Amino acid sequence: MNDPAPIFAGLKVIDCASYIAAPAAATVLADFGADVIKIEAPGEGDPWHTAYSRMPQHNEHNFPWLMDNRNKRGLALDLKAPEGRAVLERLVSQADVFITNLPLPVRERLRVRHSDFAAQYPRLIYASLTAYGEEGPEAGKTGFDVTAYWARSGLMDHVRADSLTEPGRAIAGMGDHPTGMALYSGILTALYRREKTGLGSEVRSSLLANGMWASSFLVQAQLCGVEIPVRGPRHEAPRALSNMYQSADGRWFLLALTSEARQWPAMAAAIGHPELVSDPRFIDDAARRTHARALIDTLDAIFATRPLAEWRAVLDAVGLTFGIVGTVPEIAGDQQALAAGILRPLADTGMLTVDSPFTLSAAAKVPVAIAPDQGEHSGAILREAGYSADEIAALRAAGTIIGG
Repeated sequence: MNDPAPIFAGLKVIDCASYIAAPAAATVLADFGADVIKIEAPGEGDPWHTAYSRMPQHNEHNFPWLMDNRNKRGLALDLKAPEGRAVLERLVSQADVFITNLPLPVRERLRVRHSDFAAQYPRLIYASLTAYGEEGPEAGKTGFDVTAYWARSGLMDHVRADSLTEPGRAIAGMGDHPTGMALYSGILTALYRREKTGLGSEVRSSLLANGMWASSFLVQAQLCGVEIPVRGPRHEAPRALSNMYQSADGRWFLLALTSEARQWPAMAAAIGHPELVSDPRFIDDAARRTHARALIDTLDAIFATRPLAEWRAVLDAVGLTFGIVGTVPEIAGDQQALAAGILRPLADTGMLTVDSPFTLSAAAKVPVAIAPDQGEHSGAILREAGYSADEIAALRAAGTIIGG
């Protein structure tokens, strides 16, 4: 039975961040019912708010904003103005969590560092996201996930077709969204500590830390003195049964057989070639490694005879581990993603959105609400904070706030 109210109902969160990673952490809190106030500077706003219009492919739907700022309320507030800083101070005094990824020098100028709030608001959770961490020679350096998470961590170097091709490029948000989950986890850890001690704390995460965590298999090997080279071409893979193959209709899929002694005979029979099991070149693990190229060539010829749909049915029937190389256009109709709730309805738009990647059996998420326009809820937020109609009108007239 679900709880009668969302698990984070009553939790007040200030999202004073931009782009993807830090706001994504606030989005997950909002998914479970937190009241998240999205602060943008009047006029310029969060650059992610207008990024879609600069993309070669876009339509009337602001899809990046819809994804990363759903279920929030919008406040357009000039933090450079003394009156705007005073508004922020009042909001922080009433908040549980403050999330920011403003560059460290900007935080100092605007007085929005952890040290600017900690003494007066000892229960506040201050969540800080940076590119490279908050100490060291590059602490003040700006970065995006493509630079700090993807490139710097070694992932870009290793995720490419082979050592002779260019480093693999990332897609937008590829490192930001996992980093947002890490920041969310830190916030929850701090909230749990507050339950035990009554005290807030500063949560720190960085794109570089999360990139290193994502590539930790490679990094830890190196730290132990083992250098893992960039992978060679597909046809030189050391294990033919953990490799990619192409079907007759040009679709790729990935075999991932880890228990070859048991799975290889079942696979050979399923694909219609049981004689391969007794072939001296493929008869045991050592032989298959020695003759991996020959087995790859053999399987290439076999898999090229039938379309992917047929091979999926064949391999599924014997319980073998494999995965299709999916294409993004297929996702909207992915029946497994729909059945598992990975894709959720987006308000009453008739569209879907990608859900945050976990659920609780007894804590339902709130229905997805559209991400706010810039300053859409400015007036309502300030009224709730205790401002009078005249005070709100004065702030609006001065340009300190804009919007509804």
